[in-house]
Amino acid sequence: MAHRTITYSRNIFLPLTTVCRNRCGYCCFRTPAQEGCLLAPEVVADTIRKGAALGCTEVLFTFGERPELEFGFAGYLRKTGYRRFLDYVYAMCERSIEYGVLPHTNAGILTYDELAKLREVNASMGIMLETTADIPAHRNSPGKKPEVRIAMIEDAGRLKIPFTTGLLLGIGETPADREESLTVIRDLHRRFGHIQEVIIQNFCPKPGTPMAGNPVPATEEVCATIRLAREILPRDIAIQIPPNLIDAQVLIPCGVDDLGGVSPLTIDYVNPEHPWPEIGRLKDLIGDADIRERLCIYPQFIERGWYPPVLQPLINRLAHTLDQRKHP
Repeated sequence: MAHRTITYSRNIFLPLTTVCRNRCGYCCFRTPAQEGCLLAPEVVADTIRKGAALGCTEVLFTFGERPELEFGFAGYLRKTGYRRFLDYVYAMCERSIEYGVLPHTNAGILTYDELAKLREVNASMGIMLETTADIPAHRNSPGKKPEVRIAMIEDAGRLKIPFTTGLLLGIGETPADREESLTVIRDLHRRFGHIQEVIIQNFCPKPGTPMAGNPVPATEEVCATIRLAREILPRDIAIQIPPNLIDAQVLIPCGVDDLGGVSPLTIDYVNPEHPWPEIGRLKDLIGDADIRERLCIYPQFIERGWYPPVLQPLINRLAHTLDQRKHP
């Protein structure tokens, strides 16, 4: 058997807003429009500067879906100097590029034109499929309808956006639903070739949410899903797990390729009770495999030129930087 290499991205996690139109049964991230619900541009800039100084190569911009539909949000947005939230996101991506860090945006549901606009300033983008099943946890979340999310992943493929998606396990889906979800992702990739990684993420119950008492998927169950994913998905799609949410040491042998974004600076704002492992200790999680840092756009998409021209100098420079870290 060939020697395995496990990858990760050194990132900055920036939640631009916690306001969201969805009301998922497991979420503690969402808040109403209120003071502090939107990161000020100067806070974003300062955080990116600090992350760049720590060697981060990716800014993960995440936020609630369609926050402008929530009462009161527009007033807080205007305080930042922007009238449209998409313009604010675009400007923060430009700021990230200015400071030498590649943007990766998880925006929730976007139209084709909105995806095309953000593609101009992003190295990669993503949205979790979560499940193709119609589940109670998504009853009050119009953006979580499977057909809506699948349509957006299709649009990303048409636009040649290197894309991340994934499954969320333990939110009411069945094993058959998981298999169907992975098959849908496989078929989308066969059509467009744009899926670079699939996250297999376990549900983590949050106090004060409707699903606070629901059980966490057993490690064996997650392992079985990883093995299933490896059987269904093409080899050019990496299988990723979040090392702060589950025992990566046990799951790596199940078929994991990647540990996702790990930040030396910011917390996981979606799962704040679960700190990242220290980057210097990631090697301890992966047994006899090698650990290698990567960019948020995978090498095969760099080779194809699937990125906006404005990012070419930065991608080249950061790729060289990672090569220097590997071979000092």
